[in-house]
Amino acid sequence: MRYLVLAILLVTFFTACNSKEESEKAKKTVVKKEPIIKEYGFTFNDFKVVRDTIRSGDTFGKLLEKYPLKDSLRIHDVTEKVKDSFNVRRIKAGKPYIMFLDKKKPNTLQALVYIEDRINFTVVDFRDSIVVSNKQKPTTLKRRVVAAEIEGSLSETLSNAGVSAGLANKLANIYAYTVDFFKIQKGDKFAVTINERYIDDSIYVGVESIEASYFEHKGKKIFAFPYKLSENQKYEDFYDENGKGLKSMFLKAPLDYFRISSRFSGRRFHPVQMRFKAHNGTDYAAPHGTPIKTTASGVVERTGYTAGNGNFVKVRHSSTYSTQYLHMSKISVRNGQRVSQGQVIGKVGSTGLATGPHVCYRFWKNGVQVDPLRLKLPNAEPMNESHKQKYLAHIAPLKKELDSITAVKFKE
Repeated sequence: MRYLVLAILLVTFFTACNSKEESEKAKKTVVKKEPIIKEYGFTFNDFKVVRDTIRSGDTFGKLLEKYPLKDSLRIHDVTEKVKDSFNVRRIKAGKPYIMFLDKKKPNTLQALVYIEDRINFTVVDFRDSIVVSNKQKPTTLKRRVVAAEIEGSLSETLSNAGVSAGLANKLANIYAYTVDFFKIQKGDKFAVTINERYIDDSIYVGVESIEASYFEHKGKKIFAFPYKLSENQKYEDFYDENGKGLKSMFLKAPLDYFRISSRFSGRRFHPVQMRFKAHNGTDYAAPHGTPIKTTASGVVERTGYTAGNGNFVKVRHSSTYSTQYLHMSKISVRNGQRVSQGQVIGKVGSTGLATGPHVCYRFWKNGVQVDPLRLKLPNAEPMNESHKQKYLAHIAPLKKELDSITAVKFKE
């Protein structure tokens, strides 16, 4: 009897131990649920998802050939259907795209998403009828003021402050005529009020706009505020705290990248006519098709073609100044059109009497052709009094904010 009781106790003990071990194993075995992924308006879990990248030579039609469409659809019909909403010729190598395939019907294409950039994308949905939607990811703007003393380069200083390095180019453009950014030095200071864009309130995209800025270079303080003098003005210009324009009335050259191949001269040997004659312009050599910009705002006075000038554009900027651009391969403006400084008006070519692609840039002051490289060019035309009063009222709170922040940051 004693042995029977002992046997029962042992069985009970080991059964309890096994139950405990099984219980512990059950606790450790956690069934992982598949995470729900939602993006671009789709729940990824509902489809077989294929991510890929546009390759050189790919077309919209070739993308559709990779997987079957619904029985009633043909690639040509789809291309014709979507072309009004989605320019299929714009797809570029290197851009990502996503295919959403039916899980039940083997690999049947349900939708395609073409990703233009971090924000913009196009959805071509084949599920019910063909629907094209050009969409954007939800974004938000966050405003902040960044103030810092230059350490190393401007880009490095901005990066250390957690700001997109692209802001350095924006500031360089604003202060192009007042600060030599090749000569900025340790100890120079700046403060800038910016609006930064975020995707879904968390993913940083970059600087959207500048509300106000301050730069101190070699002890000189320069404020800059964007402002439009009229609602019809496409782009804002930047002015200082007194309403004076920061940029020169004229750009230094009509091209971004160039080399001067021939200067203004009273006597130059003409390479086509093979004789000495006056050259009342400055030749800027550049590759065929390089964009040509008007060096100042104004009205297109004349466009056309002559045997010597080739395709040309002439712009009147004021009662005093006019400019002309010769030998274009393409003219992008029309007579009487108002143009803004820096606006593309054509492309470099070699039409007329030209031995190679270049633009001959001609400059008139009071009806006389002069050398702009030897001329002291004026700043942008000043605001009239009515504009100035509105401008000063507009910038007052912005300047006060910068003043208070720089006073604390730089302990003025």
